[in-house]
Amino acid sequence: MLSSLSHPRLADCRRLFLRNYEVMINIGVHDFEKKGEQRVLINVDLFIPLAESTPKEDHLVEVVDYDFMRDTIARRMARGHIHLQETLCDDVAREMLTHPKVRAVRVSTEKPDVYPDCESVGVEVIHIKE
Repeated sequence: MLSSLSHPRLADCRRLFLRNYEVMINIGVHDFEKKGEQRVLINVDLFIPLAESTPKEDHLVEVVDYDFMRDTIARRMARGHIHLQETLCDDVAREMLTHPKVRAVRVSTEKPDVYPDCESVGVEVIHIKE
């Protein structure tokens, strides 16, 4: 599998990122998981063509605002319980791709408190617009 960073469609892109965004969310398939929230770390990489993300006047409207990433995640979380991290990643990635300037996205989620003998368990998805 080709790394997203070396994909030819991304050679002319700038990468915006949100690192280890910590949220409390109702996620999981087990009964005990459905009774409360769990800590989840979300990472997002947006790939935006330089032609769409190089400011000429140094104004926020010329670029993709970081708030877009946080707001997109918040909207998905507001929809309620999620069984699978895969669903969360796919939903967030699809919503990120609705931004007209975004060419590709990489989203990962991690549940750091599941097992005492590892740092976290998680999933990652990469989508590139055709």
